[in-house]
Amino acid sequence: MSHTARKRFGQHFLVDDGVIAAIVRAIGPRPGEAIVEIGPGLGALTQPLLERCGALTVVELDRDLAARLRKRAGLDVVEADVLTVDFAALAQRLARPLRVVGNLPYNISTPILFHLLGAVDRVADQHFMLQKEVVERMVAGPGGKDYGRMTVMLQWRYEIEPVLEVPPEAFDPPPRVDSAVVRMTPLRAVPAVDAARLSEIVTVAFSQRRKLLRHTLGRWLEQHAPGAGFDLQRRAEEVPVAEYVALAAPLKTAA
Repeated sequence: MSHTARKRFGQHFLVDDGVIAAIVRAIGPRPGEAIVEIGPGLGALTQPLLERCGALTVVELDRDLAARLRKRAGLDVVEADVLTVDFAALAQRLARPLRVVGNLPYNISTPILFHLLGAVDRVADQHFMLQKEVVERMVAGPGGKDYGRMTVMLQWRYEIEPVLEVPPEAFDPPPRVDSAVVRMTPLRAVPAVDAARLSEIVTVAFSQRRKLLRHTLGRWLEQHAPGAGFDLQRRAEEVPVAEYVALAAPLKTAA
């Protein structure tokens, strides 16, 4: 039974056997692990993962694909928008930390990454296929155009490592961009920070990234943390992740 990719779901199906094998090797699935695949599609990754671990949970929004997946033994199919899935509750149900994998729909990849951030304490690791430029932003260091809000919010909680670059011809239909696989491993020792407060600080800082921080974050600090002693004669992209985290650490979310 054939399936036509649906543009509204951002579907690009992985078809290159060599790339599939390389991704599975990078994941290194083992029996008994709680592996959750987001957007399994036609099952290119699903089948080799299933062969190695025996059981798999998949999250699929497309009703036709979900029905097809239910016919495979060993699959627990969650038919839902991934942004509505409670991954912490899923980890509790499976009684172990999650290993989350997937070829993420490029049109909502960033919201998915931020959604998973809310369950980071229940995750062992994450391996995702993403648009290459998104991966470049995830791993960026201070001082460049790729370094931004997403960089700070993800590097605060994860060690992030590019694993593999993937050309458009590895997909059907081919996307108009290059892709890459990234490994995200939650950091276990992190400063106690209110995530909402950190997000607010970083959002304000990068709201006008060409301006010095005294014009953006400076005004925010005057209201919320006067006397913070933060160097505002810099642009947002020049501030390391650790400094944003240190600034947010003593601050609580406003009531």
